[in-house]
Amino acid sequence: MRKLAIDIGNTRTKIGIFEHKNLLEKVAKGQFSTAEIIDLANHFEAKYLIISSVAAPDPVFVATLSHHFHLVELSADTPLPFINTYRTPQTLGKDRLAAVAGAMALFPQQNCLVVDGGTCIKYELLTADGRFLGGNIAPGLLMRTKAMAHFTARLPIVDLDMPVHAVGDSTETALQNGAFRGTILEIQGFYALYASELGSDLSVILTGGDAEFLNKYLSFTPQVVQNDLTLIGLNEILDLNIKHFSNT
Repeated sequence: MRKLAIDIGNTRTKIGIFEHKNLLEKVAKGQFSTAEIIDLANHFEAKYLIISSVAAPDPVFVATLSHHFHLVELSADTPLPFINTYRTPQTLGKDRLAAVAGAMALFPQQNCLVVDGGTCIKYELLTADGRFLGGNIAPGLLMRTKAMAHFTARLPIVDLDMPVHAVGDSTETALQNGAFRGTILEIQGFYALYASELGSDLSVILTGGDAEFLNKYLSFTPQVVQNDLTLIGLNEILDLNIKHFSNT
């Protein structure tokens, strides 16, 4: 059985083609037309689709795809493979839900911390017994340097690079240490805090555009970089809903 997981972001749309739990292929670009998605699904003989969007998708777009395929539109009311204890589920980003489902698939029955290094850095905490506790949102690496340049008269935007020494000996290295080494210390601090509260170690999954950079300076056991985490999670949610709908 083949399926499409469609992740519509602010600037790009990613589509994963799955066979059972295996990601066969991934395509991404700024935007896909309805016809392109229909052609892609038909090419791979996919019968089931799931859509996750940072904003509400065009109702005509959703209705057209629903006419051709079994479609799940991820929302706060969609059945999930974990217990969502977030106090305001209606305001929770769909990408965060998908990331948690992906973490659960990679590390079943383990405490997991997802660190999504994108425009913002998002932390998601999942317990071994399948409860999503929530997390935190902080400025991303580029946002930190841009903010310092924007709100001051003379501080520049610096390149994404980590100084050799923890004490900056120039304005450039001082900014890099504050923004980038500060982020590493922040992540390590949240990890230590969460591990202490849960009373056990955490499996850490890094994802997002800055995951590879963060991975150079972080070291937890176990730790993985998985930039397809959202698509993997969407596929897990879709699988659950296929079973749910087949039983109704």
